Amino acid sequence: MPKPIRKGDLPQKPCQACGRPFAWRKKWARVWDEVKYCSERCRREPHGGKREAS
Repeated sequence: MPKPIRKGDLPQKPCQACGRPFAWRKKWARVWDEVKYCSERCRREPHGGKREAS
């Protein structure tokens, strides 16, 4: 049985909208190079500035 991969060992990249780092997900395995945003909210918002922290 293969060793489980720890979350800390997964590849990460910064979100282009908010700048926060987000980690690889299994559903993004085939398109990881094309993923730019951490969430649907970041994808939908205008990209002129950073999102305010709440």
